[in-house]
Amino acid sequence: MSDNSKPHAVIVGAGLAGLACASDLAAAGATVTVLEAGDAVGGRMRTDRRAGFLLDRGFQVFNTSYPQVQRRLDLRALQLCAFTPGMLLHTGQGRARFADPTRRPAQAADILLSQFVGPRDLAALGVLSARDMLLPARLIKHGRERTTIAALASAGISRELIEQFFRPFLAGVFLEDELETSSRFFHLVWRSMLRGTLCLPRRGIQAVPDQLAAALPPGTIQTEAPVSGLTDDGVLLADGNELRAGAVVVAAGPAAAAQLLPGLDIPATRIVTTLYHAAAVPPLAEPTLLVDTERTILHTSVLTEVTRGYSGDGRALISSSVLGEGGADLEPTVRGRLAALYETETAGWEHLATYTVEGALPAMVPPQSLSRPCRVGPRRYVCGDHRATGSVQGALASGARAAREILADA
Repeated sequence: MSDNSKPHAVIVGAGLAGLACASDLAAAGATVTVLEAGDAVGGRMRTDRRAGFLLDRGFQVFNTSYPQVQRRLDLRALQLCAFTPGMLLHTGQGRARFADPTRRPAQAADILLSQFVGPRDLAALGVLSARDMLLPARLIKHGRERTTIAALASAGISRELIEQFFRPFLAGVFLEDELETSSRFFHLVWRSMLRGTLCLPRRGIQAVPDQLAAALPPGTIQTEAPVSGLTDDGVLLADGNELRAGAVVVAAGPAAAAQLLPGLDIPATRIVTTLYHAAAVPPLAEPTLLVDTERTILHTSVLTEVTRGYSGDGRALISSSVLGEGGADLEPTVRGRLAALYETETAGWEHLATYTVEGALPAMVPPQSLSRPCRVGPRRYVCGDHRATGSVQGALASGARAAREILADA
């Protein structure tokens, strides 16, 4: 890495992990080149403009409590708009509001008035939440590990509350509905939700990676520059040219990383599909997540109630997500379910787009390491949320770890 004719590091992929790695290396004085196969930065965190609407590629939220987020991003510049702290649950007996009593004390009684939260569950939930909110994160990371459903039962949460609230809600968080995700990760996620605010940037989720990219030295990022393989001295570009480097960081998703690094141990991943509809009138006049306890869909929300910036013509934008890829009848099935959830006619809604996100999250079943080394060979590194936790925090932290290891090896 002492040869000044070479970039100190080539980073393959301009998602959050690659951008974080590039930022830390550049701050340390290294020369960095980021190669991105797509036409813009962001990886899975991209936003398209279609029919006057901003459509994130899959439902996304931005959590302000993540340490890496607070360290790296100018939150004010993102013009963040918040979801309601809590959610609406659609049950067989109608809607139930599940509000955060620490932020909406006036709505705390709504929890007790629901059909599935009694005093014992409320006490158990309070103890669980206080523990996760107040304990240092390092203690949670090294706590006893089991599945999420086992941890909830051990905490005294009743089966009814698990089935009516935790299973449908967490299915949309972990993208699996068996609650088999590591309890350590669950506690960290629960902690982040209690301590932070779930938001959207006014101009789409891509504002997050765009801000990270803008802070890098000019010329660092090359878009539409796919890499076909790694060489002994760097990377082989799809056009046949070789770019030499002292270190190569593969910051792509798990499938692409495995192609570039044969034999790399990668986790199974989750698939989610998000559908967008436009309606003349918002079917729910508040920025609240509506969760389907029957799990026909995961959740739905009116994004234009969160931020008007997602619509160019004043119509409402509705986002709805389901597990997996769905089939040919997915859109009419979802449209029919939305009519029941919102208690309104949906036949006149315009279907704008459907996004299926493969590899949306790594599967995090026990035993689960919350941070894995990035060095996979001499001058070879890999980073991404599949090397840490399936979250914005995990992706950024993995990129930071890759940079530390490169600098330590220099």
